[in-house]
Amino acid sequence: METNRIMEILDNFKNKNILIIGDIMLDKYIYGDVDRISPEAPVQVVNVKKEKYVLGGAANVASNVASLGCKTSICGVIGKDEAGKILISCLEEKKINRDMVVTDKLKISTQKIRIVGQSQQLLRIDYENTIYISPAVEEEIIKKLMEKISLYDVIIISDYAKGTITNYITATIIKNNNKVIVDPKPKHKEFYKGAYLITPNLKEASAMSGIEGEDENSISSIGQHLLEEMNSHILITCGARGMYLFKKDREFYRLPTKAKEVYDVTGAGDTVIATIASSLSSGATLREASYIANYAAGIVVGKSGTASTAVEEIKNEIKYDKSRFS
Repeated sequence: METNRIMEILDNFKNKNILIIGDIMLDKYIYGDVDRISPEAPVQVVNVKKEKYVLGGAANVASNVASLGCKTSICGVIGKDEAGKILISCLEEKKINRDMVVTDKLKISTQKIRIVGQSQQLLRIDYENTIYISPAVEEEIIKKLMEKISLYDVIIISDYAKGTITNYITATIIKNNNKVIVDPKPKHKEFYKGAYLITPNLKEASAMSGIEGEDENSISSIGQHLLEEMNSHILITCGARGMYLFKKDREFYRLPTKAKEVYDVTGAGDTVIATIASSLSSGATLREASYIANYAAGIVVGKSGTASTAVEEIKNEIKYDKSRFS
């Protein structure tokens, strides 16, 4: 692969429109010091020093796409609550178009609160309601989608099984856009058939295929099975082992990880799908897009917490990697 071509692909991100639809979440981090045990119970006491809010779930995918310079829109559901207000504020800060965000009075905004002491996560508290959206909200989302679906170069379905993604919604998207990429949940496997690309991690891919095992032969069997069953290209992410790409034309590629040091894998899958979508929208082949995403993931796992990367960071990694695209 020519480096100049890859640089041209990266430079073209700013001209592309990408839509993310899925489960919008809010990540809250509470940082503090821990130096004593509570007299009330055998638990640590955290003396809070700072708090921060970060986009999570499908909103983190959108944040990753926006960080790469693409024109980014998000479609999903929030509750009529304080977390929902904060989510809207965070989306505006990232310049992510939120015209297709729907407020559902029957649901609460999904929020994950992580308490961190001395750089170690001590506890996570989840606020969520995983019931499916009502038919009325589903119709409102479909209406918004059909008004603008032709505007997007690529659509990402970011499914966390929190109730936003339904069979009706995915079928409508896949029917009306030929570049649909899915970050899946095994329970919704039937929803995704016919999508352009599905990007499960190894655990998800194993559950979707019914095939167990982590060795090369098992991964190959899992990928080939999903390829045929889903009628989609398949990219299986395997953490520190890299990624495995199975194409519908039967070509197969193993992409060893580009991470120098794995510090935190939180949100790495979001970075992969965001970078692949941005690359495909800019004219990259599926193989080129996967290689670029591999570099992006390598950058993000070296950062703390829910992180993202930018075009210049990816360019620098490619320029100074002696192995290039091997």
